Amino acid sequence: MADVIDITPENKGKTEIFTALSEPQLLHYFEPEGGLFVAESPKVIERALNGGYEPYAMLMEHKDIDGQMRDILTRCSDVPVYTGEFDEITELTGFKLIRGALCAFRRRELPTVSHICRNARRVAVLENVVNPTNVGAIFRSAAALNMDAVLLTPACSDPLYRRSSRVSMGTVFQIPWTYLDSDIDYPQQLRELGFKTAAMALSDDSVSIDAPELLAEKKLAIVLGTEGEGLADKTVADCDYTVKIPMSHDVDSLNVAAASAVAFWQLGR
Repeated sequence: MADVIDITPENKGKTEIFTALSEPQLLHYFEPEGGLFVAESPKVIERALNGGYEPYAMLMEHKDIDGQMRDILTRCSDVPVYTGEFDEITELTGFKLIRGALCAFRRRELPTVSHICRNARRVAVLENVVNPTNVGAIFRSAAALNMDAVLLTPACSDPLYRRSSRVSMGTVFQIPWTYLDSDIDYPQQLRELGFKTAAMALSDDSVSIDAPELLAEKKLAIVLGTEGEGLADKTVADCDYTVKIPMSHDVDSLNVAAASAVAFWQLGR
């Protein structure tokens, strides 16, 4: 069973990983070793555990120890669990715990691109997607709609940031992912791994998303660009296909997360 500790003025500093540290500070918490990330809500915490991540500490209300977190706590032997009533936690930490529980997990080394692409048929590629909500939503669609992995350029928001993992409903712990080495020169790397690349872009020089040749590709990487600007011109030029989602009612584009769901549904079959 986890080590349950009532929060007091003397030990409230132990909760700073949940209430005071920024995402970059958590990322470098054990530098030069890997840092921490925080998962929020029982469902997300459970999926992180199922994904093999090691819990470091938890924060929750008293009522959740024998409530919605009971089964999870049986899996977290010796993990410190800081707890109190809602008003006590808010007063001592200055933080309103509104989604049931928080758990800090240790980060682990990411796999290589070649490793997670080895047996993959369909992969999603995110270029410079910086909004954590969009990253989380794309991961949820990728997991639900037959993507085998997600690859991110270095400028993308971290999928393990609290908002990303929450919006993804913990699917960031279920679908393999890693970072590419470059923001711009990755299409050739994917080609060397046997993938054809499909750039999702608003271009008249494109094929429709329901083009038969796309579905016929044995290995396809679906490339999505940053919010607003989309993919870099060089990326579009370097990809094997440029793919456009047909629009109606004079709508010119979809949010990148919405576009990802359409693309994964059509091309992941």
